[in-house]
Amino acid sequence: MSTQAIAAVASDLVAGLLGAGFNGAVRLPGEPAYDEQRRSVIPSVDSRPLVIAEAYGRTDVQAAVRTAREYGVPIAVQATGHGTRVPADGGILLKTTQMTGVLIDPERRIAKVAPGARWGAVLDAARQFGLAPLSGSHRDVGVTGYTLGGGVGWLARKYGFAADSVIRAEVVTADGRAVTASAEQHPDLFWAIRGGTGNFGIVTSLEFRLYPVREVHAGIVYYGIDRAAAILRRYRDWTATIPNELSTAVVLTRVPGTEQRAVAIKVLYAGDAELAEHLLKPLFEIAGPRLAGELKTIEYADAAMGGTPARHLDFLDTLTDEVIDVVTELEDAMVEIRHWGGAMAHPGPGAGPIGHREASYSLIIDREVLGGGVGLRTALLPTSGRTFVNFLGDPGRADTAYGATDLQRLREVKRAYDPTNFFHLNANIRP
Repeated sequence: MSTQAIAAVASDLVAGLLGAGFNGAVRLPGEPAYDEQRRSVIPSVDSRPLVIAEAYGRTDVQAAVRTAREYGVPIAVQATGHGTRVPADGGILLKTTQMTGVLIDPERRIAKVAPGARWGAVLDAARQFGLAPLSGSHRDVGVTGYTLGGGVGWLARKYGFAADSVIRAEVVTADGRAVTASAEQHPDLFWAIRGGTGNFGIVTSLEFRLYPVREVHAGIVYYGIDRAAAILRRYRDWTATIPNELSTAVVLTRVPGTEQRAVAIKVLYAGDAELAEHLLKPLFEIAGPRLAGELKTIEYADAAMGGTPARHLDFLDTLTDEVIDVVTELEDAMVEIRHWGGAMAHPGPGAGPIGHREASYSLIIDREVLGGGVGLRTALLPTSGRTFVNFLGDPGRADTAYGATDLQRLREVKRAYDPTNFFHLNANIRP
């Protein structure tokens, strides 16, 4: 398509949006804000939409959906850009960044958020009442995308995945309708969005439970890399003995601000500091002298745990000597082994389609493993083929994030609400 033809289609889309009642800002290629607004947090995603439409409310979202359908162009949704892995080329990039409302009901322990809200805003609003959401590792991560993809945070072993705490959502469907999804209304859609991501509609409002957690004992401590294998072997046995209030990960990384390789132990305990230190003693005593870092009692909202870029992710049912031997020989990669289980593995009835809940550990490497990206030794790593949508680098592998039964049901819901796969610029589940 020529430049003139592209400009003509873009002009038609703008007219269509305005005619459908779109009230937000509209950006076209070449305008100063266009490049800023199309940017994803993932550097490899270089979207070139015909139009960027900044929604200010639900009716704007409906107008964008109806316009995209009328003109036969694809539509993608982006709030913070953390979950954007498919370019929105040749269509409408719908931005919900400006829809940032957060309301807290302290009596019911419920938060209601708009789709552009970030976890920092929810944390700050909830802490006034001694409450906490099941937030992620960073305050600037978007609430809605994280939650719809499952959402594994540092309170997950105690309270489950973020998606398990959702009680209601307002969703704009592929035909432009606004519906409420809950256990009582559109229960099939309600089930699907709690782990099935944005395949079934655009969420314009999300309600979820909060929990009575004000303070935690948390932090990251660093030990010599020569102790890595011993720490991981002790970690394997130790994690079988700890309560659900204690969440941990072992990371092969570097001491912050230096090039010194080290073993970082991440800890968050939703309880008393003295008991936390007692529980951690068997792990720390095998680790040797501490190089840096500390654990301290802080408000949950201030517990910055960070994360490891998931270029490679797999789930482990057990932490074998073979896995330990391989990962401890990776000299240039960051490797994170995180303990799962607890409430994540035992949801209540009617829980959403979050796959592989039974896993004991997740293994994340910050480089691609296929093709020897972090050394030939990684070829010896066992590969289960299981993934998690929030950490999925290749959106074409979305099917691997679910068990066979859930995947079949997700496809049935997709056929009911989006039979033409209108919402496909995502970790796509085909109808």
